[in-house]
Amino acid sequence: MSLTILFICSANKQRSKTAEDYFSSKYADLEFMSAGTNIKICEQLGTNPITSSVLEQADLIFVMENSHKKEVKNFINGRFKKEIIVLDIKDLYKYYQKELIELLDEKITPYLK
Repeated sequence: MSLTILFICSANKQRSKTAEDYFSSKYADLEFMSAGTNIKICEQLGTNPITSSVLEQADLIFVMENSHKKEVKNFINGRFKKEIIVLDIKDLYKYYQKELIELLDEKITPYLK
């Protein structure tokens, strides 16, 4: 069975989407998903908001900021237990920006080995 990893940021446009696309290209044997905590913005942008289904599918959840962890915990509301890892990556980067890729690689790759 393949490990399913979920990346979460605010709008699922820059950080979490970069992480999903980058790691999907590096690790074909793992499944990656991404979502945003701001459901209204995700709907406006046409990106993926967090849902119970997505959270249930994830074996491991990476969030970009501590505020995202709080939002995910509120959303889950004790229905199931998931490991949530805070990456401390602020919303300063554009999609697939080199510096963002370097940070993601440094912080996430150790969990994938």
